[in-house]
Amino acid sequence: MNRTLRTLLLTGLAALALTGNAQAAGGNYLVDGGTAKQRAQVKAALNASAFDWSLVPAQIKIHVAPVGESKAVPGEIWIDNQLLNSGRFALGVVQHEYAHQVDFYLLNPTIRSQLANLIGGKAWCWETAGLNHNEYGCERFASTLAWAYWPAKDSAMRPDSTNSESAAMAPARFRSLMAQLLGAAALSAQKA
Repeated sequence: MNRTLRTLLLTGLAALALTGNAQAAGGNYLVDGGTAKQRAQVKAALNASAFDWSLVPAQIKIHVAPVGESKAVPGEIWIDNQLLNSGRFALGVVQHEYAHQVDFYLLNPTIRSQLANLIGGKAWCWETAGLNHNEYGCERFASTLAWAYWPAKDSAMRPDSTNSESAAMAPARFRSLMAQLLGAAALSAQKA
């Protein structure tokens, strides 16, 4: 390899390494902020899940920062950097926040209504103020999706009671329901 080609190759690799972005199979996303290890945790979280995140038809910007509480809006997710330092426990939270993107981009009012009847909640998503987190259907949906597609014993989404957000439906039943509602057989894939 000649010197010029090697210099160009090394410069290109260095530029990619310094961007701070991660993009893994199974999702179209960019990660900014945080350390390399924290960005790797985001990638590991999405890769651990059996859900096909690439069904979300948009590129999602995932911000790693000292935000305290992780959150999502259409097209963007904020994950607390210290949470990512907790190891595998945090993977469920990353999946939960990306599951909101599934809601934003793949669900419609008819599907949300069907889901609300099955998984519970007093309102779908924050249109009614003053409810507890687990009383919103969108939160129950995101937690149940995260748990159904990555039911790991050390996941933050592991239900600790029958009232837990992620206990809204048994994982196999939820995966089957998602395949029916979204019309994608790949959604029923099992990985544990």
